[in-house]
Amino acid sequence: MEISEAQYRRIEPILPRQRGNVSMSNLTVLNAILYVAEQGCKWRGLPQRFGNWHTIYTRMNRWAKSGVLAAQLFSSCLRWKTQNLSVGSASSEIGLMSKEITDR
Repeated sequence: MEISEAQYRRIEPILPRQRGNVSMSNLTVLNAILYVAEQGCKWRGLPQRFGNWHTIYTRMNRWAKSGVLAAQLFSSCLRWKTQNLSVGSASSEIGLMSKEITDR
């Protein structure tokens, strides 16, 4: 499951603006987070096509702690792209990932 450019443009205002010298787009990060949620793999198990796993993990962690992931972002996003996963189970999965990170 991946978000298209058109779908990303619809949810882009919810995400923090990228500033400075950013090597990875928010779209790539979102698709990587969705890949981890869907596949159940570890962050280190992300395919290289997403880029450095640690960069993705760090941004996801920052978003989770600042409440970006708790926003309507993922429920909206997953509503558009639910092929093999139901919205409820995908949202629960992402909620658990966010809780795990913020509890550390």
